Amino acid sequence: MLNRRNFLTAAVGVAATAGLAACAKEDGPSSDSSGGGSKAITLGFAQVGSESGWRTANTDSVKSAAKEAGFKLQFSDAQQKPENQISAIRSFIAQKVDVIAFSPVVVTGWDAVLKEAKAAKIPVVLTDRSVDSDESLFVTLVGSDFTDEGRRAAKILEKVLEKAGHKGKVKIAQLEGTTGAAPAIERAKGFKEVMDAEHKDDWEIVASQSGDFTRAGGKQVMTAFLQSNPDIDVLFAHNDDMGLGAIQAIEAVGKKPGKDILIVTVDGVKDGFIAMSEGKINAIVECNPLLGPQLMDVVKKVHAGEQVERWIKTKESDFMQDQAKDALPTRKY
Repeated sequence: MLNRRNFLTAAVGVAATAGLAACAKEDGPSSDSSGGGSKAITLGFAQVGSESGWRTANTDSVKSAAKEAGFKLQFSDAQQKPENQISAIRSFIAQKVDVIAFSPVVVTGWDAVLKEAKAAKIPVVLTDRSVDSDESLFVTLVGSDFTDEGRRAAKILEKVLEKAGHKGKVKIAQLEGTTGAAPAIERAKGFKEVMDAEHKDDWEIVASQSGDFTRAGGKQVMTAFLQSNPDIDVLFAHNDDMGLGAIQAIEAVGKKPGKDILIVTVDGVKDGFIAMSEGKINAIVECNPLLGPQLMDVVKKVHAGEQVERWIKTKESDFMQDQAKDALPTRKY
């Protein structure tokens, strides 16, 4: 997989953009660029799907930013299927779009189609997620440091445990994201780094399984966790939606989420903040979905042949229960 830290060290002069998913709905083109009658940039964007509140906010951000920039946007929802994104990218290549951008469902399997885009001289930009491919096949990544999010989740769990007065062994259940997806791999990696380095003797992951980043998946998997491990102390969910689904499962067995089972999630969508304000989630590590303006700025630069950094990171924060009510009115997603 692409090493995100090394991502920052190089610059490149080719551009990148996104794929259109097959069997997905296309949006009509937006208005032409406002600059002196110049031809509008056509951007092809292949989204992962609509599996979570985070993804919905991300899609809205991309669409509104493209409209604001005066781009012609070809948009596709891959329905969480990489084969749909591959078909989409090939469709974009056939349409001869100016730039392709996409948020890859999983990290592997992209080399062939990325080589096709390169041969067609269409730059490709990754958004949100990375790929395990030759770095010469895409221009840059606009997104978060998922490994660091995992580390931050472990560090904020320390504070949650201290505040709850928990002593002794900590039995942790982990709801992973989509199998093979960069955020699932890297958040788990970052969390385990801190756990192994600082809590080898007192923290144990007793159950870990993918909930596919969905609320329904989180509920289903947490139900199974509670049947096989009824004495779980902590839930670490790779996104808010799985955590929200898990809350339903916890309440169904008569336990109190946020008290009987402490919960740390990643994302920071409004529904997560509402649950945190109600005491059902103890802490959230933010992953900002509002990547649209950054993406459009990058697309303009690569289309103009300008160099960009290999990794353009978003700004994020961490929140605990006592901050939730104050922060909730200002949440944009």
